Amino acid sequence: MGHPGSALLEWLSGRLGPWPRPTVPAPGGPPGPGGPPCFTADFSSPRQWVAGRSWAYPGGGPTNPDDDKLDHLVTDPEYSRTGVFRATRRPDGNWDAGLLTTEGSPDGFMLRTGDVLETLVRLPAERGAWPAIWTWRDGGNEIDVFEYHPDNPGLLELSNHVRGGGTAYAHPSVRPGAWVNLKVEFRARTVVWWVNGIRAFADGRGVGRDWSASLIVNLSVSAGRHHPAPDPDTSAMSYRVGFLRVHRARP
Repeated sequence: MGHPGSALLEWLSGRLGPWPRPTVPAPGGPPGPGGPPCFTADFSSPRQWVAGRSWAYPGGGPTNPDDDKLDHLVTDPEYSRTGVFRATRRPDGNWDAGLLTTEGSPDGFMLRTGDVLETLVRLPAERGAWPAIWTWRDGGNEIDVFEYHPDNPGLLELSNHVRGGGTAYAHPSVRPGAWVNLKVEFRARTVVWWVNGIRAFADGRGVGRDWSASLIVNLSVSAGRHHPAPDPDTSAMSYRVGFLRVHRARP
């Protein structure tokens, strides 16, 4: 995994103020399984990403209460287009929340079997925050690159919902406010997760030979059934994605 860049180092050293705008590295980074990335996220791009709507939510959104979420998806670019995924409390008890997906975008990028995804994220600290990077297509095909809940501060949830399998990965490097490197190999017979350079989990199930799915990056808010809802005095929360890219094996 390549050097994160000077802007990211400034975030890590705390020299930037609140709500910084991450700089996503340009294509042409270190080679993956098929050479340079086939997809490098530019969260500001309306060709790559659709904001505030996903068919993983009933009717495409904006809410999904049956999944224990207080989300009310919004298209406001300040909630997602900077690479800082935000949520803020609404008067009705829900939370305006940022979500981006490649589903339905003009470019229509989809992951497929054999791809390798790499990303760098900064975990949130607020109770009730529920950040995730995951995949979705036609009511399923879901692989969770990660999910995180600050009430379980040392755990990342890594899940294969296509064929079953997953783990709660525990490590001292996983904690509120920490930067975490993630790499996921979407193999036919096993999905492999790497966390901060450590081979964290291989599910032995895989995604099959013909799997494909869109990408989703979002910040949900827990409603309290499975994880605690936000504290009453919390009005805003966020997490950051420093970069996200996908490598594709050569034919």
